[in-house]
Amino acid sequence: MPRKKHPKQEIEQALKYAEKQGWRIKVGGSHAWGKMSCPYNDKACRCGEFCISSIWSTPKNPANHAKQIRRIVDNCIRK
Repeated sequence: MPRKKHPKQEIEQALKYAEKQGWRIKVGGSHAWGKMSCPYNDKACRCGEFCISSIWSTPKNPANHAKQIRRIVDNCIRK
């Protein structure tokens, strides 16, 4: 079943980029639109510090949030 699209286009594009790199996107949560998690979520991967990240539904600056998502994916040491 395909996931629900993010309402902000810039963030949706960043999420598609993350998915192509193997990251998992889970929609839902208490305060966030969803969460993304690294496919290599293990102890060698920065002790889990960047392995899970929240995705906000209405960030103040969607373009910056999209850049942050791409940066997290690109800086994964297991890439």
